[in-house]
Amino acid sequence: MSRFIRRKIIPFLFFIFLIQGNANSFEIKASTAILQDFLSGKILYEKEADSSIYPASMTKIMTSIIAFDLIKSGELSLDDKFLISEKAWRLSKPGNSSMFIMLNDEVSVEDLLRGIIIVSGNDACVALAEGIAGTEEAFAELMTTKAIEIGMTNTNFSNSSGLNDPDNYSTVRDILVMSNYLIKNYPNFYEYFKELEFTWDRTGGDPITQPNTNSLLLKNRLVDGIKTGYLAVEKYSLASSMSKNERRLIAVGSGFKNKSSRSRQSNRLLNYGLSHFDTIKIAKKNEVIVEIDTWLGKEKVVGGYLKNDVYKTIKKTKKKNLKVIAEYNGPIEAPVKKDQKIGIIRIFYKENFLSEHNIYASTDIKKVNLLSRLIQSINYLIWGDV
Repeated sequence: MSRFIRRKIIPFLFFIFLIQGNANSFEIKASTAILQDFLSGKILYEKEADSSIYPASMTKIMTSIIAFDLIKSGELSLDDKFLISEKAWRLSKPGNSSMFIMLNDEVSVEDLLRGIIIVSGNDACVALAEGIAGTEEAFAELMTTKAIEIGMTNTNFSNSSGLNDPDNYSTVRDILVMSNYLIKNYPNFYEYFKELEFTWDRTGGDPITQPNTNSLLLKNRLVDGIKTGYLAVEKYSLASSMSKNERRLIAVGSGFKNKSSRSRQSNRLLNYGLSHFDTIKIAKKNEVIVEIDTWLGKEKVVGGYLKNDVYKTIKKTKKKNLKVIAEYNGPIEAPVKKDQKIGIIRIFYKENFLSEHNIYASTDIKKVNLLSRLIQSINYLIWGDV
């Protein structure tokens, strides 16, 4: 039986959209900005994305992640309560982003997280940091260690809230990495970020209801996060995310002139990604994407799958230029073991090679018995490659 390289073009349906305007002229009114397709990881827009910034309250994304990690590992519970110190309480005052916790009160981790995520409470950040690490300084070390771990290469955290400190710095690219990590690893906790308000039923006082600081949630129903920021030296900043039809975009911008510009320009950036690009699913992890003929197997074909999700983001007017080819030496001779490498897929845009990925067998295929092998071999000699 002759075995040689075979190719199959994997079909996709393409819909062509005509886009008004010149995408190359697109510009965001911010000092620095970046836009990413969540599934493919492709950067769709960037402007001075590696310039150093003061992340302000976007810092609180990492503060939340540290808590989420500890909850996941079982070292912390949403029901755990932390005693409020004088340092945390002193941040509970009008004119300061605060959930208005009270001295010596005991507040649950879940309430502190909502106070951090929804109303951007600096007091809640300190209380959570001290409760977890003993001091805010020790907690900031955990934050920086985590930043390095997840690939934030130009970031240092010196506090839990993002308040003025020259040693608390980052870039919009690093904030994007952090936001991506949050959404990918904690989709359930991420639900907090789209809550429109938080009512703090405080001990010894009337309940306080405050709105989410991210006004973009009200302006665009597709937006479900993430975190605002403001410092006089940095002006306004926002990490934002939009989800539609299983597609997600993440944008980060800093240096917006005012609150209105922050929401308007971030919304414009997200919509640019949505209207000018499409993300195409090449393969979903562990799903069969191709069937390959077998030789002398009890099954005539074996399914092939990829071990990772593969998506490609392409301009809507150019999707017809994407081509996916499966290559393998075939037919695949039995026996075939599940998870055995049986080929590769190669992805091209026009004639440009983009990437390749191994194809693995989705199931075991046993060899037929001696008589069946003999019959198949005779048929091959008589009829050829059938």
